[in-house]
Order: sequence, then structure tokens, then C-alpha cells
Amino acid sequence: MEKLREDSREQSLDQEFCKRLARSFNCSKGRVGKPSVKWTEVQSWFQDKQQAYPLKDASSPIPPEKLSVVPVVCPLNKADEKPQASKGDKVPDLSELEFEARSSKDGAWYDVDMFLNHRFLSSGEAEVHVRFIGFGSEEDEWVNVKKAIRERSLPLEHSECGKLKVGDLVLCFQERRDQARYYDAHVVEIQRRMHDIRGCRCLFLIRYDHDNTEARESSFEKIMLPANILDQSSDSQIILCTQIHLMLIVNSTQLVLKW
Repeated sequence: MEKLREDSREQSLDQEFCKRLARSFNCSKGRVGKPSVKWTEVQSWFQDKQQAYPLKDASSPIPPEKLSVVPVVCPLNKADEKPQASKGDKVPDLSELEFEARSSKDGAWYDVDMFLNHRFLSSGEAEVHVRFIGFGSEEDEWVNVKKAIRERSLPLEHSECGKLKVGDLVLCFQERRDQARYYDAHVVEIQRRMHDIRGCRCLFLIRYDHDNTEARESSFEKIMLPANILDQSSDSQIILCTQIHLMLIVNSTQLVLKW
């Protein structure tokens, strides 16, 4: 966390950054069976640390002995280069695209840290090799682009509970004694209630798709809304992102070696 605080600097107080980090914590193996971490708790931790230990000016020169020759892998959402495209092609803005992938091991959804490679099966379907945020290379997986990749689900604010309707697909945090994961679920019933100072007090009965179990959720932080922006022709966008990411890895490696 201390290293993350130094690396992220001002971004560490950003609401979306804290939500992604909290979600990564909750999905990590070390937190199985433990209470979920709220994004506000993550933000408060960074605020306290910044007040207690102000970061040094970023313009300060780095001592020569601190320079590293280890290639730096650029996460997809931090890429600052855009590919050349033929006329008429729509090139995705890599600084804005963020994805999640469904693991074939447990059927849960995890945030994608980076696309490592891609391939086409004999059936013509595309697969990408992904690394999940918060996991090492031993957990990398090949996943089907159409069936197991989508833009990252969106956390809802308490004032947005009206967007949820019976029958909607949601991504919901399932906590059990031996695991805590994000799974697809559908809204079965909604009991609308008056909001108070704590926020949304509505009750949502959801049914998980992977095991057909039902749960009544009153904690709005556990429910996320899939973006559903990708259409049937979006394979090429993800493959393009993979190719660009591999190109950035090669370029960053060459740049470091020149040092």
C-alpha cells in the first residue's frame, strides 16, 4: 500500500481509483471470509497517509543508483499512445477502456490488468490471454472474447438505485465462508424504501446465475451494473488493444535497455 501511495500520488484520492482498488482487495485470496473493504475506507487511508507523510516533489531528480533496468509493463488503462488506423476505422481510446474477464476456474469476474496475447481457435472464435489485477502470472488465463470479456462494470451511487429494474443483469459480490467473489446475477424483486442519511435503504432480491442461489441485498456497495457497451463486432477492438499493449511492452523494454 505504501508503494502504491507513492506511485499513484494525486490519483490515490480519486473515487474511481479507490473503488477499483477496494474491489481488487475484496477479490484477493487473502481476504476470503473477511468483511469487504469499502472504497471510502481506502480513500480515507490515503488521505491520512498524505497528511502524515507528504510526498516529495515529483520533479526531484532520482539518484543514479535508484535507476532500474527491469522492463516496465504499461497497464492497458494507462497507455498514452494511440495506434495508426486506416480511414474509417474507429480506434478505441486506451486511456478510457477498462475491462473485466470471467475466470473459467470459478466463473467469477475479475478486473483485467493487461492483455498479454491473443489467438484464434479452429472454430474462428477469438481468445485473449489476460492477467487479473491483484494476481500474479500463475493465475493468467485464456478467455473467450465474446463470452468472457466485457467493459468493466459500473459501481452505482446510492442516488442511482432507480436505474435497477426487476430482470436486470447485475454483477454482485457474493460472500461465503470459503470465498468472496463477484458473480453475474439477476434482480428478482425490489422493495423500494425511503432513503436516509446513510443512503439507499432499498432491498434487492437477486439470484446468482452460476448456482441459482438467492440473496437479499441491502448493501448497495455489493451491486454493480455491467456496462453492456460492447456490441457483437467488438472482437476487433479487444484484439487491437492486445496488439497495441504488446507493442508498448516491446517499446518500453527497448527504452529501458538504452539506459
